Amino acid sequence: MTLIAITALVLFGVVVALTLRALLLPRLQAADRIGQVEVYGYVSPTSSTVETTDDGRTLRGLAVRVGQALARRYPAHLDEDEIRRRLTAAGIYTLPPHAFAGARAMAAVVMPAVVAFCGSAFGAGFLVLVVGTGIGALLGWRLPDIALERRAKSRVAQIDRDMPELVDLLIVTIEAGVGFSGALQHASGRVTGPLGDELRLTTQENRMGLSTGECLSNMMARVDSPSMRSFVRSILQGEQLGVSIGQIMRNLAAEMRKRRRAVAEERAQKAPIKMLFPLVFLIFPSLFIVLLYPALVSIGEAL
Repeated sequence: MTLIAITALVLFGVVVALTLRALLLPRLQAADRIGQVEVYGYVSPTSSTVETTDDGRTLRGLAVRVGQALARRYPAHLDEDEIRRRLTAAGIYTLPPHAFAGARAMAAVVMPAVVAFCGSAFGAGFLVLVVGTGIGALLGWRLPDIALERRAKSRVAQIDRDMPELVDLLIVTIEAGVGFSGALQHASGRVTGPLGDELRLTTQENRMGLSTGECLSNMMARVDSPSMRSFVRSILQGEQLGVSIGQIMRNLAAEMRKRRRAVAEERAQKAPIKMLFPLVFLIFPSLFIVLLYPALVSIGEAL
């Protein structure tokens, strides 16, 4: 009965959270756009005032204060620049580094409390509660970091897969007589997903006064993937040596497609090994039960 009540409360909380997100989605999208601009150094007075006011009353503000306290207490273990780089690589522009560190600390406190409450509700022993709270604290501290790392890797992999299509689009635009900066701006309006976001940030930097080389170098620093490194380095070397950008793009597109095919073949070769464990521990036991149980029943009746 207790388990049913807990499940009902969890489902009710999920419904409330999804409803609130649906109602606040336009405001969240606007805040995300403002956060992307603030990453590049522009902060309006009204937005900073609103953020300071909201931080004093919201859970995010509490996380920011906890993160700032941790940064003052343990400055060697909380590198703000590294956390900001990882958040940017994951596509999270509106979350300050101190808020992420504070959220990890708060999760490390809340998770053991939840484990202790559930364990006491089900009548667990003292040793089980101690071990459970320790595991809960470790999971609360590590899970946000693991989730951020997985999101960043997934985003970088998606950008890596979309790079050949971007290069093809740039080839067509450049051969039509458009300059590289104009071709990049044109592609930023057509490419969607994480790669489109990075292109829009790059063109925004270019409009703010940075050179094309600096914008591409910043994009390579945000997205550390083999295809992005090859793309940026080829463009920079072509501009320095005076080589035709169109020919560089054609060679780059062929190289990226070969790399993508090699990655696909590598994943295909890993598939049988990954299928081995569910096959042995999940499929084979069920298959043996279905096939051998009638024979064992017949043998038992005969004996």
